[in-house]
Amino acid sequence: MSVVFMILSTMLVWIMVPGIAIFYSGFVPHRDVTRILFDSFLMFGLAGLLWIIVGFSASFEGDNLGLIGNFSHLFLRGIDLSSTFGQTGLPTAIYLLFQMMFAILTPALFLGAMASRVKIRFVILFVLLWSLLIYYPLAHIVWSSSGFLAKLGVLDFAGGTVIHINAGITALILAITLRGPYQYKQQVKGNPVLILLGTVLLWIGWYGFNAGSALKVNFQAINAFFTTTVAACSALITWIFLERMYKGKVTLSGICTGSICGLVGITPGTGYVTVLGSFLIGIISAISSFYFMNFLKYQLHLNDYLDIFGCHGVSGIIGSICVGLFATKSVNENVVTNGLFYGGGFKLLGLQLFGVIFTIAFVAVLGVVIVTVLKKALKDDIGIRSEIKLA
Repeated sequence: MSVVFMILSTMLVWIMVPGIAIFYSGFVPHRDVTRILFDSFLMFGLAGLLWIIVGFSASFEGDNLGLIGNFSHLFLRGIDLSSTFGQTGLPTAIYLLFQMMFAILTPALFLGAMASRVKIRFVILFVLLWSLLIYYPLAHIVWSSSGFLAKLGVLDFAGGTVIHINAGITALILAITLRGPYQYKQQVKGNPVLILLGTVLLWIGWYGFNAGSALKVNFQAINAFFTTTVAACSALITWIFLERMYKGKVTLSGICTGSICGLVGITPGTGYVTVLGSFLIGIISAISSFYFMNFLKYQLHLNDYLDIFGCHGVSGIIGSICVGLFATKSVNENVVTNGLFYGGGFKLLGLQLFGVIFTIAFVAVLGVVIVTVLKKALKDDIGIRSEIKLA
């Protein structure tokens, strides 16, 4: 039963990649749509094969100082794919494929920050270096039982740090380094059909993303499915009130974005919090991301026009911190210390804050290094229009 459940969850996470491509395509100028679709689908071949070649081993096999696995199993050499992987109770092949979808999806989340500002060669080299230097170490640090943050007790059920804060900070770095300051009158006429379709695919896929992270059909999986739904709904309604209050009108793109912020916010705690906790996390995530996207971004003149950091970065940060407030042993016995609002004091909140700060610093420093090196090595690849045509 668990194997069937995980195969289904893997397929649902797969759907999220074209989902994010379609969602972003609804916001970008028409000339950039094909490039967004191309870059996102390219990740199946690029990030997918890299995961098979070295990623799984670097993330989950062995340990070096709690920061990275080993590189002893290139092309999965020496790994028995039919054996049970660790404490998961799953065949290694199933766990590998499930984690592979995360390794493919995460770069797809931040590629919109580059759009058609760089050549495909830049995208390929950036994703290769980012995967090797940032994603694989971070996956090991947070999700491997021997990882540095995992040993400290930092909780991340489905990817608040490894995926959303990571992708958000990366997108912010790309937006700052590859684009000029935001122009206040810069407006793009979006495509509401693509925005809604992308949101629907993402929401559906998120059930595999969050519930699948329980790795079996149990109460945590059911709770994750439930809290994922509630957080998205509460964030959507919160966004309606915020738009009405501050803009005087409600928009389709707004409520779609609001629901995505709720989904991002609940991801790190979806298997640790109650339904009430997920309801509050959805509201807090929506408020935080709305403020950043509609006020702070302009004050800072950040040209993150797809709001990748505003959505994934901000809500990922908020959601990860909220685990320290709302996590409870009554939902998941793996919660060693309850969150602040469940009588656990400040211990878990402090750990979650440390995990967030570490993730931001780790991704920011290495991300800047990667971009700086590539900009010098491939200076002719920046500031160009798309190389991709439909036919």
